[in-house]
Amino acid sequence: MKRQIKDYILITVKGIAMGAADVIPGVSGGTIAFITGIYRELLSSIKNLPHAVKTLVSSRFDFKLFWKDVNGSFLVALLLGIGLSIMSLAKLMVYLLKYHPVPVWSFFFGLILASVWFVLKDIDKWKVSYCVSLILGIVAGYLITVISPSETPNDLWFIFLSGAIAICAMILPGISGSFILLLLGKYAYVLSALNRLDIPVILVFAAGATVGIISFSHFLSWLLKKYNFQTIAFLAGIMFGSLNKIWPWKQVIESTVDSHGETIPLLETNILPDTYSELTGSPSLVLYAIVMMAAGFSIIFIMNAVATNMKKK
Repeated sequence: MKRQIKDYILITVKGIAMGAADVIPGVSGGTIAFITGIYRELLSSIKNLPHAVKTLVSSRFDFKLFWKDVNGSFLVALLLGIGLSIMSLAKLMVYLLKYHPVPVWSFFFGLILASVWFVLKDIDKWKVSYCVSLILGIVAGYLITVISPSETPNDLWFIFLSGAIAICAMILPGISGSFILLLLGKYAYVLSALNRLDIPVILVFAAGATVGIISFSHFLSWLLKKYNFQTIAFLAGIMFGSLNKIWPWKQVIESTVDSHGETIPLLETNILPDTYSELTGSPSLVLYAIVMMAAGFSIIFIMNAVATNMKKK
């Protein structure tokens, strides 16, 4: 695929959006990749990494061949955007979620709701298997959001497993990798290991993440090739089911404190706007929420129109 500079700039912008999503609990960078049309290429690039390394060695370190095999320009443009976003927007998103949670969650609610519709509209003729896949995805997405975090061992084998599972969640639309770490009881532990530079824990977690993402990308690519519409319906279902986690009005039932002294919600329940106002003493901001949902919904329509226009050109 021959691309121009403007195409790589657009990929970087998509990476920025993915990075912003990854710092939000409950929102996955995989969701952004899915709705911006780069999901399959991202999976393919990750899947080809082991083969590209073998090619590099067998070709006596022909980096030009390696770069082409691994789709290097695409990955660099995307990772640049993700890195820039995490470094520049992480603090802003944390601030907005802390002081303006209802408008922010409302925006992402509209964003993902519209995304589900756009993903499913590609399925022209619905079959029973597609409907079953969609329902299973909705159930899976919902159940993941309501599972209570549990106490788990700090052994290195479990850290490896946590890394593998969390990274798989990050490339699945609708599931947040950081949320999966919370469910596994390893969010605070891994964060603490990063802060104190616990090298053994960091290396084992990174190894698990590497094995997990390469293995899982092969599996997902195979599913999309063999059972395309069933897989799309299932992924869309996960996105729809995960809306439970993104409902703007919540009551915190259980929380924990991370290594920075910040309170992190572990278990929340969805409540009505009026109940939210009564419990928190803060305004429910229903009008703002509707406007932000509409804004999130509209952005997907705009992105789809731009992508369609670029394809025509």
